[in-house]
Amino acid sequence: HYPAPGPLHGDKWSLFLPTEGRGTPPCRPGFSEDVYKVVVPDITEKGQPLFNVRFISCGRGGLVQFECSNPSDFRIDAYGVVYAARTLQHSVLPASPLQIKASDTTTQQQWVTQVRLTPSTRSGHQLKRMKRDWVIPPINVPENSRGPFPQELVRIRSDHDKNRSLRYSVTGPGADQPPTGIFIIDPISGELSVNKPLDREHIPNFHLRAHAVDLNGNQVENPIDIVINVIDMNDNRPEFTHQIWNGTVPEGSKPGTFVMTVTSVDKDDPKTANGMLRYKILSQNPESPTSNMFTINNKTGGIITVAAGLDREKVPQYTLIIQATDMEGNPMYGLSNTATAVIRVTDINDNPPEFTAETFFGEVPENRVNVIVANLTVTDKDQPNTPAWNAVYKITGGDPTGRFSVPTDPTTNEGLVTVVKPIDYEISRTYVLTVEARNEVPLARGIHSPRQSTATVSIRVIDVNESPYFEPNPKLIKLEEGMIPETTLTTFTAQDPDRFMQQTIRYSKLSDPANWLRIDPNTGRITTTAVLDRESPFVKNSLYNATFLASDSGVPPASGTGTLQIFLLDINDNAPKVFPQEAEICEKPEPNAINITALDGDLNPNAGPFAFELAHRPSDVRRNWTITRISGDYAQVSLKIGFLESGIYEIPIIITDSGNLPMSNTSYLRIKVCQCDINGDCTDQQHIMAAGLGTGAIISILLCIIILLILVLMFVVWMKRRDKERQAKQLLIDPEDDVRDNILKYDEEGGGEEDQDYDLSQLQQPDTIEPDAIKPVGIRRLDERPLHPEPQYPMRSAAPHPGDIGDFINEGLKAADNDPTAPPYDSLLVFDYEGSGSTAGSLSSLNSSSSGGDQDYDYLNDWGPRFRKLADMYGGSDD
Repeated sequence: HYPAPGPLHGDKWSLFLPTEGRGTPPCRPGFSEDVYKVVVPDITEKGQPLFNVRFISCGRGGLVQFECSNPSDFRIDAYGVVYAARTLQHSVLPASPLQIKASDTTTQQQWVTQVRLTPSTRSGHQLKRMKRDWVIPPINVPENSRGPFPQELVRIRSDHDKNRSLRYSVTGPGADQPPTGIFIIDPISGELSVNKPLDREHIPNFHLRAHAVDLNGNQVENPIDIVINVIDMNDNRPEFTHQIWNGTVPEGSKPGTFVMTVTSVDKDDPKTANGMLRYKILSQNPESPTSNMFTINNKTGGIITVAAGLDREKVPQYTLIIQATDMEGNPMYGLSNTATAVIRVTDINDNPPEFTAETFFGEVPENRVNVIVANLTVTDKDQPNTPAWNAVYKITGGDPTGRFSVPTDPTTNEGLVTVVKPIDYEISRTYVLTVEARNEVPLARGIHSPRQSTATVSIRVIDVNESPYFEPNPKLIKLEEGMIPETTLTTFTAQDPDRFMQQTIRYSKLSDPANWLRIDPNTGRITTTAVLDRESPFVKNSLYNATFLASDSGVPPASGTGTLQIFLLDINDNAPKVFPQEAEICEKPEPNAINITALDGDLNPNAGPFAFELAHRPSDVRRNWTITRISGDYAQVSLKIGFLESGIYEIPIIITDSGNLPMSNTSYLRIKVCQCDINGDCTDQQHIMAAGLGTGAIISILLCIIILLILVLMFVVWMKRRDKERQAKQLLIDPEDDVRDNILKYDEEGGGEEDQDYDLSQLQQPDTIEPDAIKPVGIRRLDERPLHPEPQYPMRSAAPHPGDIGDFINEGLKAADNDPTAPPYDSLLVFDYEGSGSTAGSLSSLNSSSSGGDQDYDYLNDWGPRFRKLADMYGGSDD
């Protein structure tokens, strides 16, 4: 309810303020009640105040705004008083609690409380009177009080203590909530006291609630709110947010140019003089050009320039000592603090670049590009590597054809005079350039470029040996084909651009595809070495290209090339030929005709129109065929008779071109006459295929067949020779029985047979030398007998006797002579090894002799047909 005016006492609570001293509990912002219970009349008029909600702002003042959850029925003002927005009746009161929201517009913090609305109750026609509570105004307590403590702040009492004893207590932060023990109350007298000094910067206010109960603990009064505000004292110095402040200002700035702002804070109450600050500059270093180059706004801390003459090249930086004082800058009572402001003077382009010399020199060989001729150096007092320092060079004179450029070296800021177009020594031997230097950004207003910003560059051109060049290149000449050899065509000479050098030029041929030309090495005269033919494959579109080389005598020598183009005019030097050369036609000339034309290597008018005529020989040509002219280039060949037998016919046709001196040629049209179907197509496809084979194809097929036959013949001959060689080897050497190729190696010579210790039983038992049982199957010597019944050869007795060998050999010879299956030549008996000290008699008993010169071999004829050959070989006469 609204606070009632009047003295500090009422129907229920009484408040007694002490004459001195007040305490301070902590303050917590928010509504005084979480839920308000409000009784409203049955009928409420529009605009009638209904109730108010109390908000503990803790010094926020008017920064808190209130909102109502039902704005159509209720509105709330800035003081928390709720009014009826329209006429309300008991029946339309909201059933749900009304919500009131408070918002801090600075911190965006919000608090919410609820209001329960209940209609008033009537007893008959009389209303029950509702008493109103006192609202105690805030109590102010200065901070940092020195006591003595406890220090009385206020004394409260209830009207009910007149007839009964009551007990008083306080609750809230600073009493029974942290920080506890700051405020205490006498439970009997109701005297509220502060127990220690307060600090406004720690807790600016406290919100307490006083309670009154009887001896039984029953509440006799509603709790009363007590707000205790802590009064500020000047107990805090100003504090700068930064101890060192950095700012910049361009050089040459006018007075009044803003530089920077410094700020300081004071924990004391800013609404009082304790927290009101003032700024001033205590010192400036260096004091150049004056000691007061800057000033500061004493309230905002903004620093501006007050004098001209800022020059970065002279003073790049200033250091200011700034002081902040509270109590509105009162030097007597105010507290102060200092900070440092560092002001850096930034560069502007107030210094143009200046060349270190008036004239620069350089040299360059002619015809060289992208070559640095000279380096131009400048000085600039502005800050390096900034647009005000970076130089840009421009050629203002001496280069009308744009052969030079001056880019900037980004590292050294030098100007690099560079050749961008070839320079000809024969045209100009020297160049004198005028170069101007500027910065990337324009000079500051009022500053002009001095004479030192322009320099002269003298460049000397060095003469070098240049290549000769042909003029014109390529050179075109026209002449008729068929030019005879050793004909002079033209003189193709080159020019030497080195007019100041005494040099000679020699010529040579570089490219001549058909090898038709020759050039004189001294004069450049070109003559032919062969007949020029326009129809040559080296001529394209009547144009023949040849390349020649010209070399001078310089050191080192230089050379250049030139192309000679010969346009060959056509002459009638090619006779026409029939086209196509092959065709086919049906036996019966129904619509049987062949369209032909002529091919001529010449051009018009030495080609068509053509004249076609059948040759007079052989005589059957004109009898069987006829030719009809269709146009100047085409004619038609057709059968003249009703039927012509199938076959291949070659028709001689005389073709004459239209040249000034016409040329004629007899060409043969190869026509295949075939049987045709109703559609006029040939039916004997095999014949067509045969007829379609040209002479070259037939020759190729025949050559392939001949080569194949030769290969087969060579293979057969090789196989026969191989068989003969194998037979000869097997006749001489048996792979198993022949041991004559085995070489017996002795460490020393011995005494012949007596030195060998062999088993002689093998000689005494010849039938056991090579039994058939152990001889490999399928291995036979070619001189062995065939495998069919053999005659019985004598078997030597097993009993050894010296005379047995001679008888055994004689009997074997007789059996061999009578053997019809024996080979027609003598067989060699091969023994595995010789015996040692043979018991057989000497072979001389066979009338053999070591020397056959005087031996008579006629007796061999008596031994049979096998030994007659030996008789002829050894017993014959000398002739």
